[in-house]
Amino acid sequence: MFYLTGTQWHSIFPIGNMDTAKNPEQLGASVRARRKQLKVTQKDLAMTCGTGLRFIIDLEKGKPTCQIGKILQVLQALGLKLRISSPGGDIGKVRSHE
Repeated sequence: MFYLTGTQWHSIFPIGNMDTAKNPEQLGASVRARRKQLKVTQKDLAMTCGTGLRFIIDLEKGKPTCQIGKILQVLQALGLKLRISSPGGDIGKVRSHE
């Protein structure tokens, strides 16, 4: 397992630094870059996330059929967030139809 201290978070996540992944290959590249930035092996990441090594390899290569639940586990372990937005604005608001 690996852990980050408070000072490590600030050096790794500068304010305003956000990657946008538009396809599985870009998501995989972002995961790989973050893992390497943390100096974590694929094997250690797989063990931390409770996934197999093959899953981490496939995710980093951009395999489009990787399971979303496992992807979310990996993102959380790496301290990454998934943000969903639409070009037209905020999709997070739920309206009541009374």
